[in-house]
Amino acid sequence: MTDRTSSYAPLLLRLALGAMFLAHGLTKLLVFTLPGTAGFFASVGFPGWLAYPVTFFELGAGVLLILGAWVRPVAAVAAVQLFAAATVHFGNGWSFSNPHGGWEYPVFLAVTAAALALLGAGQLSWDARKRS
Repeated sequence: MTDRTSSYAPLLLRLALGAMFLAHGLTKLLVFTLPGTAGFFASVGFPGWLAYPVTFFELGAGVLLILGAWVRPVAAVAAVQLFAAATVHFGNGWSFSNPHGGWEYPVFLAVTAAALALLGAGQLSWDARKRS
């Protein structure tokens, strides 16, 4: 059973997660720079080159989620990427305010992305428009 407001739930999730991806991608690109982000990735055990596709995925995913385009596959990839990012924080404890950041925030985002992948884009989206 659905009601008149249930179609807004995926919209809110998409907008929040999309804005977060845009903000993180732009921070990697414009504040830390791609070489700086690559250095950070290498310092925590990920290959440095991975900073480049991750940054561009975050930027593209942010736009696509906000528009509601290809939401299920984008959110599924985002969930995997966010869980991988969380592994960097597992040794820092739960709270993201801990030194070097805990795992609460990236795991929450990964679960949010997984929920959106299962839920889909909703009626107020590009994906729904394509089906019409």
